[in-house]
Amino acid sequence: MKNNTIIGLLLGTVAGVLDVIPMLLQGLTWDANLSAFFLWVVSGFMLATSNLKLHTVLKGIVIPFICLLPSVFIIGWSEPLSLIPIGMMTLILGALLGFTYGKLSK
Repeated sequence: MKNNTIIGLLLGTVAGVLDVIPMLLQGLTWDANLSAFFLWVVSGFMLATSNLKLHTVLKGIVIPFICLLPSVFIIGWSEPLSLIPIGMMTLILGALLGFTYGKLSK
């Protein structure tokens, strides 16, 4: 269990870095960058510790979307079109996070 948690945290950190790189290139604010980074760290942790009975790829998609949900209202209220790339990145990175975690945690 401890090793799986470390794997989840490390993979979440990698996903966070991958998500923040394009945000830095766009010149987005640090609060947005930090929020996105820690969404992935928390998602990696939740993936590793969750008892959801789902395939790891699906679990890797569901958990980040659940973590993102409160921010969706704040982001969507002022910039609804920005939810499209955010959703796409969450879907892609979430699937990759779940897939990679499933391979490394066995």
